[in-house]
Amino acid sequence: MTNDHFPDLKAFLDEKVLKYNQPFFIETDPIQVPKNFSGKENIEIAAFLTATIAWGNRLSIIKNATKLMTLMDNQPHDFVINASASDIKNLNHFVHRTFNGSDCIFFIRSLRNIYVKYGGLQYLFESGFQKDESVKSALTGFYNSFFEIGGERSRKHVSNVENGASAKRLNMFLRWMVRSDKNDVDFGLWDGIPPSALMLPLDVHTGNVGRKLGLLQRKTNDWKAVEEVTQSLRKFDSADPVKYDFALFGLGVFERF
Repeated sequence: MTNDHFPDLKAFLDEKVLKYNQPFFIETDPIQVPKNFSGKENIEIAAFLTATIAWGNRLSIIKNATKLMTLMDNQPHDFVINASASDIKNLNHFVHRTFNGSDCIFFIRSLRNIYVKYGGLQYLFESGFQKDESVKSALTGFYNSFFEIGGERSRKHVSNVENGASAKRLNMFLRWMVRSDKNDVDFGLWDGIPPSALMLPLDVHTGNVGRKLGLLQRKTNDWKAVEEVTQSLRKFDSADPVKYDFALFGLGVFERF
């Protein structure tokens, strides 16, 4: 990305943010699942579990995340805290691609540990965040705490940025929880992490578009690529770089850019 093209590219991406960062975006996006809930804890648990299975066909993601909420009696926080062993056993038959019932049960047990021991997802992520840095430290701390009760089989379903993972789904979850603007697509429920520290939820679509626009040179969608493309986006808006997730994703998915 050269300085000569900077103003035009910024204007182009700002226009796409305005186009896609709109309520209609929710209609086809997994964020619609946590949008069905009220109360911070219900929203963040529904959002975390939905983000966890957010790979593959988006209609399938929405369908299965909705099914999971139904299995939790559409009271995710109460289920995490109070579900009996037999209630939790009902999750045994849940499956989304390689995320199966045993993974689901472990996730509920780990979430219970997080809410009982640490006071919840918000506190755990925010306590791991180091001021004036990106959310990498928060993601690392979360990963370590999430698996402190075991769950070796389920590690493949939570990205470890220390091993170079792009952490697309966790970064998307954090975008949902942290970002806030007048269009009310993201929730903006957490205030202990600034939007400036968020990292782009890098996937095939945003990666390909980023490369075509000269925002990303690295060929592998790993954590170094996340850092590179997010740094490029910070040049356009240092306070809210991941708002451009709407632009890159919209260009890739809706416009086949």
